[in-house]
Amino acid sequence: MTQTLLFACDLSAENRAAFARAIRLATESGARLDVLHVLDPYLPRRVLHDLEAAIVDDMQAIMTDIREDYALPEPSVMLQTVAGTTYAEIIREAHDREVDMIVLGAHRKRGLSDLVAGTTLARVLRSAPCPVLTVIQPANRDWQEILVPVDFSLASRHTLREALKRFPEARLTLLHAWNIPGERELGSDSDYARWRDREVERLRCQLERETDQLMAELDSVPEVELVLEQGEPLEVLLTRLRRQPPDLLALSSRGQLGRHSPITDALLSEPHCDIMLCRAW
Repeated sequence: MTQTLLFACDLSAENRAAFARAIRLATESGARLDVLHVLDPYLPRRVLHDLEAAIVDDMQAIMTDIREDYALPEPSVMLQTVAGTTYAEIIREAHDREVDMIVLGAHRKRGLSDLVAGTTLARVLRSAPCPVLTVIQPANRDWQEILVPVDFSLASRHTLREALKRFPEARLTLLHAWNIPGERELGSDSDYARWRDREVERLRCQLERETDQLMAELDSVPEVELVLEQGEPLEVLLTRLRRQPPDLLALSSRGQLGRHSPITDALLSEPHCDIMLCRAW
């Protein structure tokens, strides 16, 4: 069955990097690229009819321009407009077409995490039936270094499986943040230090076993490094992103149904790299 990528196009200059990445992903994977623009449903019917043709022409022109800039071949593509609420139509089309990935531009109001929740991006991430990719980097940048925060959750294991399956030629860094109780009060005690070191080694062995089990299910696997760092997950992750930003961050959707975690909101408001967010299944 041919894979399908869904790219939500808003015709803005900020959306160009995501459009270019969607074209590159489609050509490299042999997937069909469905490019979707959502129109205001409250426009008069006659205006909508005339606007649809103009927008499809604009999408085709932008696509041709991007392909020439990046020397990309033309993928199998479908250009389409629909009328409705933007995030709802993207989700509906993703379900109807059984797409393998949704590609979106990054959140534009950087540094304002309290404004993320109501954006089209955040709403699509909450309800998408497939991985969602948000793009800020030029498409000619290869995804050689991929960072995957991991723990023992179902969502984390699914995200790692997606990264291993989709990017077999990349180098994956698995980042686990640990924070063992008593460190602040007993960190200088030698007996506690030995116990803590044993616990950290136990965590490492458990993560290595789970990673090996996932890798055994795949025909081709990338180079993988496991990194354990002490601290709260968000602080550890943000420090790592500032110090060693990867090409792509593969992140689990960790919030309750219909909501995002503070980690997701913080990363969407100030992205350091492209982000692939996966659901728990």
